[in-house]
Amino acid sequence: MLSKEIIAQIRRIQLKAGHLVTDALAGEYSSAFKGLGIELEKVREYMEGDDVRAIDWNVTARMNSPFVKIYKEERELTVMLMVDVSASLSFGTTGRFKKEIAAELAAILAFLATKNNDKVGLILFSDHVEHYIPPEKGRAHIWRLIRSILTHNSTARAGTSLKNACDFIGRIAKRKTMCFLLSDFYCDDFEKNLSQLSRRHDLICVGIHDKKEKNFNNCGLISLHDAESGEDIVLDTGSSSFRTLFENERKKETESFLKILRKNKVDYFEVSAEESPIKPLVHYIRRRERSLR
Repeated sequence: MLSKEIIAQIRRIQLKAGHLVTDALAGEYSSAFKGLGIELEKVREYMEGDDVRAIDWNVTARMNSPFVKIYKEERELTVMLMVDVSASLSFGTTGRFKKEIAAELAAILAFLATKNNDKVGLILFSDHVEHYIPPEKGRAHIWRLIRSILTHNSTARAGTSLKNACDFIGRIAKRKTMCFLLSDFYCDDFEKNLSQLSRRHDLICVGIHDKKEKNFNNCGLISLHDAESGEDIVLDTGSSSFRTLFENERKKETESFLKILRKNKVDYFEVSAEESPIKPLVHYIRRRERSLR
């Protein structure tokens, strides 16, 4: 049975997401995420100006007169939310954990997809796929998705494996799918898996981060615990050389990660724990819509 706190949190996220998903934003979503294919609607007689490449030669031969195929865009999408629930997402220094940001963003994406009459599914993963909800429609389904993200309890010290998550969706998604991969991407050797997934599906990676993961203030000696490895370390944040080294290493990691995404033509935007996810999402949707013009 859900606690009153969890129920209140789910309702708060659902109401906030529903409020943010205005008709204007839903329209932008529809423009940016068009149907991923086309289907044959009908066959009619050839008219002057028609593209000769659309001629249906089988019907033409039977009718002894030219006929052309008329297609329509396959409007309905299948959206899969792939949400990292590894131990590193249970971190936050701004009053909210990263997993709460992921839940809020997932809710907004689910509302947008539902407004567009798209199906939405959910994969929760750490070093293995921990939970799967098949794609469906409807507001009750969105409630189920948000509840699953917020109440899911991962294995203690669960790490992150994008390979297992990518392999799983490769097995279950038989048609091209819009995949939103929400993670802090604290793992290694995932380029091959992202490349394979992006070739079969429309993949958008979303980085979920806390500002304190990129730099330290001068707090003197501090003790840190790695939630995924269980390792405890003591750092001297009073050392300016250490703070500079840490920031430079983080920048290198980020540049290397973005290089992999660019190489494989994977879209990316980032959400920070100290801000609402709506602003970076809107910025990305508009950027994507402009690129399709």
